Amino acid sequence: MLIGPYVNGVAVIVGGLLGSLVGKRIPERVKVALPLTFGLCSVGLGINLVIKVKFMPAVVLAMVLGAVIGEAFFLEKQIGRAAGTTRGLINRVFPPVQGLSHDEFTEKFVAILVLFCASGTGIFGAMHEGMTGDPSILYIKTVLDLFTAAIFATMLGFSVMTIGLPLIAVQVALATLAVYILHMITPNMMGDFSCAGGLIMVATGLRICNIKPFPVANMLPGLVLVMPFSALWAKLFA
Repeated sequence: MLIGPYVNGVAVIVGGLLGSLVGKRIPERVKVALPLTFGLCSVGLGINLVIKVKFMPAVVLAMVLGAVIGEAFFLEKQIGRAAGTTRGLINRVFPPVQGLSHDEFTEKFVAILVLFCASGTGIFGAMHEGMTGDPSILYIKTVLDLFTAAIFATMLGFSVMTIGLPLIAVQVALATLAVYILHMITPNMMGDFSCAGGLIMVATGLRICNIKPFPVANMLPGLVLVMPFSALWAKLFA
């Protein structure tokens, strides 16, 4: 029975709720400093995953083609529209967030949506639990996500709570899928998969720190391509 995805999703919902309720009591310097710290941690975790790579050319090819697919289907723009719709629905129930334009809200919302739902730690942790039944990796992510959601909710409001639902859906799907593809996955494929997730985490961290606005959502198709490409590369060139 899966536990980790649900615990992780609830942590985001609770963190988003607490951050929205007490946001006005948190000093502005803390609201500015902590997201930078989270961005730096995302970069660090990403680097830690990138070094697990086995066939870097396969990863690069998967990420490039994945980005082309994401750009062709305007994936980030579609997520941004969904974020705007979510904000409108939330504002009908809860007090709206003041001081953020639509573009600023979308920019931050998409970044943390990818950070929560498509981080290498979450994807690997969900697949790891599906394969072994061990939710420990997702428990570590849960602790980080609780505080991350709370801080971002001080800026984005109650909308952050909604990210818990797609997070649960993504992780449950990955954990279930892992059970069926376990016999086909090699350590090299998992290493290249971790590398691709790590690259996205580095891009997300740089985006959160306002260093470079990488279109991280458009990179997500690369995660689907990287394992097949890794297996093909190993068969043809290794």
